[in-house]
Amino acid sequence: MNVNLTSLASGLIGGIVGAIIATRFLAPSKKVVSITTAKASPAGGHYSQAVVANGFVTISGLLPITSSGEKLSGKSFEEQVMCVLGNLSHILEASGSSKNQLVSCRVYVSKIEHWGEFNKLYSTFLGNHKPARCVVPVPVLHYGTLLELEAVATV
Repeated sequence: MNVNLTSLASGLIGGIVGAIIATRFLAPSKKVVSITTAKASPAGGHYSQAVVANGFVTISGLLPITSSGEKLSGKSFEEQVMCVLGNLSHILEASGSSKNQLVSCRVYVSKIEHWGEFNKLYSTFLGNHKPARCVVPVPVLHYGTLLELEAVATV
């Protein structure tokens, strides 16, 4: 049996280097990082404001609650939307992202009649950027608020 040890060693080293490159640089990261910022409404349960994993940030449902914890249930729909969009901006910033990196948003509104006003405020907030979006009318939201928004963006 004639074995060329140089070729065998070269093949083994090439395979090992290829495996290292594939797992280190090409494979998705399994690291999951929780994001918290004092500039947005605090998480009110066993969840993170957002989580970064595999190049994306997933933002938990945002209610119109200020960073100090004030619930804006009795405020106008516009004030509630602006609070939620402000919280979204702060969390995106804390995660290393921005509103121009939004991939998708899901918005829950307590009255379908709010859809038009939401669309106007949302389009002003985003400008020319148009992520995928879904507006879902629901009968009731927590604390009697008028909307909730969750989002996914790239980082």
